[in-house]
Amino acid sequence: MKQFRKKPVVIEAVQWDGTTEQAIEIDTWMHGCATVMTDAKRPDYCELTIETLEGVMRVDPGDYVIRGIQGEFYPCKPDIFAETYEEVERG
Repeated sequence: MKQFRKKPVVIEAVQWDGTTEQAIEIDTWMHGCATVMTDAKRPDYCELTIETLEGVMRVDPGDYVIRGIQGEFYPCKPDIFAETYEEVERG
């Protein structure tokens, strides 16, 4: 059996802090492909869902939203993100 190594790629990502303000920033970054739900009776409540290739997915506070190499978006749990990605130093 052959073995393969994943090619190194650079992606863009943002970790959602659960706030409405950042959810709106993420929606802008995604060119309107996110849905931000708030509740006037609960000012601290915000729900974020994003359109992915697999359909609409919920983003929980602390999750990362990733833009893939072909421009697709998807959520990623923080522990998986930490195991898979490291920050790139811009030079």
